[in-house]
Amino acid sequence: MKILFIHQNFPGQYKHLAPLLAKRGHHCVALTLRVKEATTWQGVRVIPYALPKRDAQALHPWLMDFDTKLTRGEACWRAARALKARGYAPDLILAHPGWGESLFLRDLWPEARLGLYCELYHLADWPHLGFDPEFPSQDPEVEPLRIRMKNINNHLHFAEAHAGISPTVFQADTFPAPFRERITVSHDGIDTLTACPLPDVRLEVDGAGTLTRDDEVITFVNRNLEPYRGYHIFMRALPRLLRERPKARVLIVGGDEVSYGARPPKGQTWKQIFIDEVRGRIATPDWERVHFLGRIPYDRFLRLLQVSRVHVYLSYPFVLSWSLMEAMACEAAIVAGDTAPVREVISHGETGRLVDFFDGEALVAEVCALLEDAEARRALGQAARRLIQTRYDLRSICLPRQVKWVTDIAVL
Repeated sequence: MKILFIHQNFPGQYKHLAPLLAKRGHHCVALTLRVKEATTWQGVRVIPYALPKRDAQALHPWLMDFDTKLTRGEACWRAARALKARGYAPDLILAHPGWGESLFLRDLWPEARLGLYCELYHLADWPHLGFDPEFPSQDPEVEPLRIRMKNINNHLHFAEAHAGISPTVFQADTFPAPFRERITVSHDGIDTLTACPLPDVRLEVDGAGTLTRDDEVITFVNRNLEPYRGYHIFMRALPRLLRERPKARVLIVGGDEVSYGARPPKGQTWKQIFIDEVRGRIATPDWERVHFLGRIPYDRFLRLLQVSRVHVYLSYPFVLSWSLMEAMACEAAIVAGDTAPVREVISHGETGRLVDFFDGEALVAEVCALLEDAEARRALGQAARRLIQTRYDLRSICLPRQVKWVTDIAVL
């Protein structure tokens, strides 16, 4: 079968699926913005395309999001048209539609099946909008209208797609009923052979030396340090947490940019804004036990999770982070904010501890309680790993389910 992958940052969510399908004899091609020259990656022919340079034009602000998707959709269509001119015709197109690239591909190949990676449909009601009262919309009556416009891209894809796949029930359930029925829930998969406990792990940290499982380590991980992932809640909990745990080291992973939600005031970062807010309430010797590691390589990230005594995870009701599930696979004891996506993997008292997202005092209390109770940490960590192994393991659960999804689309 000829399979065309579409992802602006290929392989993205197809990191494991695409090579497996190529290994099984399928002819796999990918169109992406990520590379500058054509190459072959694990059996997949990767072909670049570029965005055109466009003159600035006046647009209604609510249309700017779709305009970027339309630009990418056109560019990808032109690259695909060049493939078609050379005789290429896919049987199946697997696309992440979030950036609009797959908008027009079935206009070129109407006989091809189209399977979408359905990451999120934007909802305008609580808790998807207005979840955090600290960051209200400037005009709450306008926000639902703007959010509705963000779904233009989704709706244009619904009519073209044969099926979808979503990594979690929470994400799948954001999609409207008619298309929700065509979505299979299957996570991308956690490699539990790699993400696993390592009793003799050692992690070098500037200012802390070599950390091991004998050290009291609290971890917090975001792609970027921002309110959408609870960074402000965690930082405000630090003064008390450091006072109550005088030997703890706090390791914070994440960049200074914005992945989701509102941007900070011009010239500032959310990271520094909340450092400045709490720094005056933290004595210098205590502050020296807080380590901002930035973005780190994956092998170092795994050692961080393996050395963690308690891992804190906070997120608005949004896409569940892989880092939480990888921490669970490493048998970390989890304290997490109680939101719908988190409850898919964390059951209070079974696979972790849940607290109200906004309750920093409760967060500190649960973290401290777990730091005092090695048996509770062991039980929670082992149960968390078992859940990841039985529901989300890459090789035994998720990849087979994804391959079945691909096969089912092909015969629709």
